[in-house]
Amino acid sequence: MSAPPKSGGAPITSKRQLVEYFEAGNKPRENWRIGTEHEKFVFDLKNLRTVSYEQPNGIGALLRGLQRFGWEPVEENGNVIALLMDGCSITLEPGGQFELSGAPLRSIHETCSEVGRHLSQVKEIGAELKIGLLGMGMNPKWSRADTPWMPKGRYKIMRSMMEKKGKLGIDMMIRTCTVQTNLDFSDEADMVKKMRVSMALQPIATALFADSPFTEGKPNGFMSFRSHVWTDTDPDRTGTLPFVFESGFGFERYVDYMLDVPMYFVYRDGKYVDASGQSFRDFMQGKLPALPGEIPSMGDWSDHVTTAFPEVRLKRFLEMRGADGGPWDRLCALPAFWVGLLYDSQALDAAWDLVKNWTQEDHAQLRRDVPKLALRAPFHDRTVKQIALDSLAIARAGLQRRAALDRIGGDESGFLNVLQEIAESGKCPAEEKLELYHGRWNRSVDPVFVEFAY
Repeated sequence: MSAPPKSGGAPITSKRQLVEYFEAGNKPRENWRIGTEHEKFVFDLKNLRTVSYEQPNGIGALLRGLQRFGWEPVEENGNVIALLMDGCSITLEPGGQFELSGAPLRSIHETCSEVGRHLSQVKEIGAELKIGLLGMGMNPKWSRADTPWMPKGRYKIMRSMMEKKGKLGIDMMIRTCTVQTNLDFSDEADMVKKMRVSMALQPIATALFADSPFTEGKPNGFMSFRSHVWTDTDPDRTGTLPFVFESGFGFERYVDYMLDVPMYFVYRDGKYVDASGQSFRDFMQGKLPALPGEIPSMGDWSDHVTTAFPEVRLKRFLEMRGADGGPWDRLCALPAFWVGLLYDSQALDAAWDLVKNWTQEDHAQLRRDVPKLALRAPFHDRTVKQIALDSLAIARAGLQRRAALDRIGGDESGFLNVLQEIAESGKCPAEEKLELYHGRWNRSVDPVFVEFAY
């Protein structure tokens, strides 16, 4: 989830201001950066249970412990609920999933250093508290009832809404983890092309990273149950957004979409005001039932933008949302995949050529089939495996042309090697775990907390 909100900003008096909010994300190529976010499950080493905020070795203790490294705490109602340092933030998902929202960095080399530093710090404090960390798309063992909620005001409001909108929204909130990357655009046309390419290829990333085959200790019939969860969460704010591929798509069309997304809350004086189901359009007219007579600020709009969850989300950057959480090397591989495709003009053109003739039915088919079949999903006269190999070849060439070198002269393309191995095998990470489950693990998921922990 997003970092803690900041109230205020200019009052909104016209729709044009909302368009300008997104236009402010336009950046020249030399200022493009890479932001990576990744979530982990935190568990008690003694019993493998998801830890609560309050227990002596719980999330609160972990947040307090990390402050020794220079992290500055953010509090809500006396509880530390986030940490800030050097453009990074550590935040909590509703079920205690521990998230690093990384700083905007120049290269995947820097990203991987950031990931490594974060995991090292968390593991140091975790060892003292006797807690471990697991990267997967879905909690493999514990039920909703077994999962404690974090003490954050916005989650109470979201929980109530989720229970009304879909069957799996609560699972999304408390039992899933993802890795995401945030990338820049130069202008509206560049945003449109990047959003179309990334929206089309998001199921390919889902297939490569699919790693959520268990629910409550048993196979759930999916390779990426996390991805499937989003299909039954809240239809008002999720999905592949067909209008992205329609003529005339741009910042204003996305504003219209966001104005149609029902609100969750308004943040005032350090507290969340429940505005669930209410209209931001009404808010702009001073007719919001939760705050009658008030008109929104740009801070309110910024908060509202974070409450939509499409497969690719537009903020002042583009957010890739299709991948399951995973181990260290895949946390570095996801930004490499998307940077390779989107930050080199030749690669972007090649990626667009790959997807430009896909129909809305094609997009819907991939979104439907990939969570269950991953790389084995059929598509036209091919499989997703073959499309993944094509995409990786484009991304690798893009990274090589980008030529962002490390200290010994290596480019960023090596970060794709783990994905190349997955694609060539045709076997996603979930299938590896299922083979272990039916074999050496003797139909138990408990070994995953040992063999695949950070």
